[in-house]
Amino acid sequence: MTETADELSTPLGQKTERKKRRFRLPFTAMQALAVLLGLFLVGFLTVALFVDNPLGGEPSARVALRTPATDDRQPVAEKAAKSASSQAPAGDNKTVTIIDGSSGKRQDIVIGGDAGDKAGAESAPASPMAGIDQRLLEKSRYGMIPVVADGLKPFTVYAADADRIKAAKMPVIAIVVGGLGVGAAKTTDAIMKLPPAVTLAFTPYGADPAKLAERARAQRHEILLQVPMEPFDYPDNDPGPQTLLTTLTSEQNIDRLYWHLSRFQGYAGIANFMGARFTATDTVMQPIIREAAKRGLGYLDDGSSPRSSAGSLTAAQSMPFAKADFTIDAVPTSAEIDRTLVKLETLAKERGTAVGVASALPISIDRLAAWIKTLDSRGIMLVPLTTAMLKSKSG
Repeated sequence: MTETADELSTPLGQKTERKKRRFRLPFTAMQALAVLLGLFLVGFLTVALFVDNPLGGEPSARVALRTPATDDRQPVAEKAAKSASSQAPAGDNKTVTIIDGSSGKRQDIVIGGDAGDKAGAESAPASPMAGIDQRLLEKSRYGMIPVVADGLKPFTVYAADADRIKAAKMPVIAIVVGGLGVGAAKTTDAIMKLPPAVTLAFTPYGADPAKLAERARAQRHEILLQVPMEPFDYPDNDPGPQTLLTTLTSEQNIDRLYWHLSRFQGYAGIANFMGARFTATDTVMQPIIREAAKRGLGYLDDGSSPRSSAGSLTAAQSMPFAKADFTIDAVPTSAEIDRTLVKLETLAKERGTAVGVASALPISIDRLAAWIKTLDSRGIMLVPLTTAMLKSKSG
């Protein structure tokens, strides 16, 4: 027999009547109605205050139809990304890391896929850059690449203006600032802070190298395309995707060259980007030089490899050529940059022509800009690279 709490608390000898228990609601009917009304009012006020409803709360049914072109509620970041890549290749973007073998510095860059290059070539037959001669373009499977047409060559058509008569009579120096196109800020600094006579060299990487190259040409800079080539310590030191390699056939390397050539337009020539092993190997270098010469381009050897065969190979093709005499910011300090510029001046006075290359480091741009202002007073003329090439050839 189970005892209840009342039975246990009853005094001995007494009995209590068991009370009938009633089930009671925790609230009255009026309270329940008030709660329901309160919930309704809260819901109504929420809709009225926070929902943009032009019908003022009247009964309605809504069907949301989204289209990428008309949806104003598209996230801002997505809009910005689409806007920034509107001229970039439409294929899958890839992020790659370039490693500097000497310093170990890593730099991430984003490039577009091949499919985007093809689509860009088919959907935009007209060049995105002002002043591009459409006759000097030929369609490849990656996009538009330079070609000789009607007796015209990209080297002569896209050479920057210069007083060549004056240049022939006095010492000249050509300065090429390279590594541009990756990093819009440093590229813009080089374009805007350096005078038009400075030649600018662009790598094929970056989200939109064509836009930056166009801006450089709009500021009357002559531009070059830097072609990544295999260094001795590859792949530990990797120039980037589509690098020309000594292990590939000439057809494979030329196909990769076409990919680089299609990344932007309006350049007068190409230059090696790294490439100590590749440029020293005649069997792989010769087809590249032959192809570039056939397309009416000049060639700049950055001077980093004493074993480069570029000079003899370009001579065999009667191709405009120059080799850099000094890397101006090999030691990126003000004192060393200034010291190298003095050496460049001395060489120009001795030989008539000198070529220096530099990267777009802030200190390099600042020292170059200051130095260039003093050249006229020392009887030296700053000229675009093509002018220095032509003077060296004629001399």
